[in-house]
Amino acid sequence: MLRITAQELADAAGVGVATVRRSEEGSGTISANYSSSKAMQDALEIAGIEFIDENGSGAGVRLKKEM
Repeated sequence: MLRITAQELADAAGVGVATVRRSEEGSGTISANYSSSKAMQDALEIAGIEFIDENGSGAGVRLKKEM
């Protein structure tokens, strides 16, 4: 969606690239602590991703609309 590398996300979030890669593995629960997960989410939101809460159709992500 953003076409950024794991290293670029790690740098933006201030976490290790191994943490980003672990969070990408598999499905379900993310294998990272809360502060690392929050830092990655914050970095993705700054880059233009919007996280969508569970609303009956499932949680998800999308690109933010340009204002």
